[in-house]
Amino acid sequence: MGHSDSGQTTYPTESNNNHKGVREVLLNGIFIRILIIEGILLVWSVGYRFVVDMTDITDLLWYTLRILVLVAIIIGFMMITLRRFLDRKIISPLEMITAANRRFKEDGEEVQHVNLPTRTPREIGEIVSTRKELLANIFKVSQERLALVDFIRATFGRYLSKEVVEEILASPEGRDVGGRRTTVTILMSDLRGFTTLSEERDPEQLMELLNRYLQKMTEVIQTYGGMIDEFIGDAILVVFGVPEPMPDDAARAVACGMAMQKALMQLNNEIVKEDFPPLEMGIGINTGTVIAGNIGSEMRLKYGIVGAPVNIASRIESDSVGGQVLVGLSTYEQVSHLVTAESARTVMMKGVKAPIVYYPVTAIGPPYNVRFNTVMVNQRDVPLALPFQCWTVEDKKVAEMSISGETVTLGRDFLAAEISQPLAPMTNVKMVFDFCMDAHCFGDIYAKVLSQESQDGKMVYQMRITSISKADRDILKQWMEQAN
Repeated sequence: MGHSDSGQTTYPTESNNNHKGVREVLLNGIFIRILIIEGILLVWSVGYRFVVDMTDITDLLWYTLRILVLVAIIIGFMMITLRRFLDRKIISPLEMITAANRRFKEDGEEVQHVNLPTRTPREIGEIVSTRKELLANIFKVSQERLALVDFIRATFGRYLSKEVVEEILASPEGRDVGGRRTTVTILMSDLRGFTTLSEERDPEQLMELLNRYLQKMTEVIQTYGGMIDEFIGDAILVVFGVPEPMPDDAARAVACGMAMQKALMQLNNEIVKEDFPPLEMGIGINTGTVIAGNIGSEMRLKYGIVGAPVNIASRIESDSVGGQVLVGLSTYEQVSHLVTAESARTVMMKGVKAPIVYYPVTAIGPPYNVRFNTVMVNQRDVPLALPFQCWTVEDKKVAEMSISGETVTLGRDFLAAEISQPLAPMTNVKMVFDFCMDAHCFGDIYAKVLSQESQDGKMVYQMRITSISKADRDILKQWMEQAN
């Protein structure tokens, strides 16, 4: 028998051919011991006869032969009777238990009972009884553990992707703080004007709408194999490439972003019938090397990613307007042969040393075949001169000094305006019209500067409306119809 490093006996397994079965061990052991005893008796009997009776050699040989025959008869009788006795009382019951254990490995819980012969020794019967109780306890504990694991998978699978949950449960190091360096594609999405909507709706209505939106987006993200890192209010951070990177991570991320925009269009068709304004979402995508793993402390952990590419994805998303999918240069280089995109745009952002280059994507080809009509399609603008005050917005902070301006043209989602001070493209602004009409005063309107051009010697800024209340939009729509 071998010994493990801990000093405990290592018992033989079925595959170890160096160990004999109980039948062979028991019968051989009894036969050898009977043979030794009979040999001792034979030698003693022949020696005693020779010394005491001084028999001649011929008589001694005949005497020895008779003794040998008698010994053979005794050994044969003992082996036959003992073999049958041991076989019925000990060997067969033990072999039945072993066979049941072997069937158990193949058939599982269905084979538990062992039919022992009558008058089996009490100790062997207790082995079977104990075995049955032990198996019942094992099955009970196993079922409880499986139920617990299934519960953990089902519960945490709603907070993390199933792949991440499996990696954490399967690896002893899955709960350790730290991570590994890997290349991923990050998708960041954010609703436009949701803060304004939250001020106009009851919290219960807002939560129901937000959950419907997140449910719709989650279904799309899971379809394309993305991992939702976290929900940040109405924003979603999605990672493609964890826990294991795939060659098509970038392509799936772009296809996912476009499919999310199409899904939002479908959701808008539903919610406008319930008197909700249509939602608009901007998406930014970027690819780069990050650290992926457990972030936090021994008391509280979060599986996520850390690295500059995450910040760049967020910056690209902040440049998008509702209905856009902006793809960073590092991602575009991997999918350029699949996508249809507008010309590259370059912006310099605070905290980033080099300019950020991105492409507005409108379609992706096989095998994804996703296309949508971007909101940037030209809309019919109406000449309207409406004075306003505006403030620049940076990192959700509104500047203290206001800037005066006046609209030149107005559309459903766009406006052109003359502004007293220059504004850089991609600047976010808050606007308030300087008047009230029919007891209605306009609320805050948010817009993003897209471009600037000179018209009749004046600088005119093209702006995309990113947030406006339904009441304000309805009045502007009425004025545009009257102007037409």
